[in-house]
Amino acid sequence: MCTGGCAKCLGGTLIPLALFGFLANILLFFPGGKVIDNNDHLSDEVWFFGGILGSGVLMIFPALVFLGLKNNDCCGCCGNESCGKRFAMFTSTIFAVIGFLGAGYSFVISAISINRGPKCLMDNSTWGYPFHEGDYLNDEGLWTKCQEPVDVVPWNLTLFSILLVVGGIQMLLCVIQVINGLLGTLCGDCQCCGCCGGDGPV
Repeated sequence: MCTGGCAKCLGGTLIPLALFGFLANILLFFPGGKVIDNNDHLSDEVWFFGGILGSGVLMIFPALVFLGLKNNDCCGCCGNESCGKRFAMFTSTIFAVIGFLGAGYSFVISAISINRGPKCLMDNSTWGYPFHEGDYLNDEGLWTKCQEPVDVVPWNLTLFSILLVVGGIQMLLCVIQVINGLLGTLCGDCQCCGCCGGDGPV
């Protein structure tokens, strides 16, 4: 597959992943699927917007750039072989790095939240974090430490797990595009062979 076609494939995959991440983060504002009375009772990690900013906004721009590479003008810059497609592929690596950092941010925030557990109303009638070092992950009996919001533990665990997986996949795809973009920069794109009268890839 040509580097431009590969980039388009990656971009098409990143778009739905970004939407999943965005939606998962939005749902975290409604613990247990319910509207909470006091925003201070939300887990701190929700306010870091890992899915909205990291896996969402910062991923949309690279994805759109990748999608546009397939139809990029092979001979840009008035047919100058030193730019055009090669420059576009090089630019895509920069956006891929930005996307990687955004996905990495979401991944780290999600991992921290899963390990810490959700903020909830505890047995002593105060709001806090009753779990320690992810102990609740292997013992569902500990989930009863959270009295409110109802079902906040599986709710947060599921959504942050989704963000973790989405972030991991996005990072992998961005790494692939960095490699793909560098190959396109150094070797050109197979669809640009003979472009503007040239004899080789541009």
